Amino acid sequence: MAEPYEQALPGLSPHLVVNDASAAIDFYKAAFGATELTRHHTPDGKRIMHASLSINGGMLMLNDEFPEYSGGKRFAPDALGGSPVTLHLQVNDADLVFNQALAAGATVRFALQDQFWGDRYGQLTDPFGHIWSVGAAKKKMTA
Repeated sequence: MAEPYEQALPGLSPHLVVNDASAAIDFYKAAFGATELTRHHTPDGKRIMHASLSINGGMLMLNDEFPEYSGGKRFAPDALGGSPVTLHLQVNDADLVFNQALAAGATVRFALQDQFWGDRYGQLTDPFGHIWSVGAAKKKMTA
């Protein structure tokens, strides 16, 4: 496991709730080349209270569901009928990242293709119900 980081990272860091945080960490490593920064288990070792990953220069935080602390309600995408949020990765090679995510277990939500705004762009749904978009600049467009 990675050593804890010493300083907070600037910017905005999404924090995901998933059904199986250990499996999600493995998926994000395989799909997006994530590096694990921290992983903190519950005292019984059965769930992850908090994990931090570095993906594409940004930080993603995640944890297992804890419905016992939210009135019995679940908040993972499968309990909510999906997610209204899309996490975007702007990369150099959209085909490479998109196909890597598919091979790791993601499903196509919006096929990867060249778009009118100049990017090669597509959307995936990860095995935990979170939506990811992948884009790479292909040509510079004018206003």
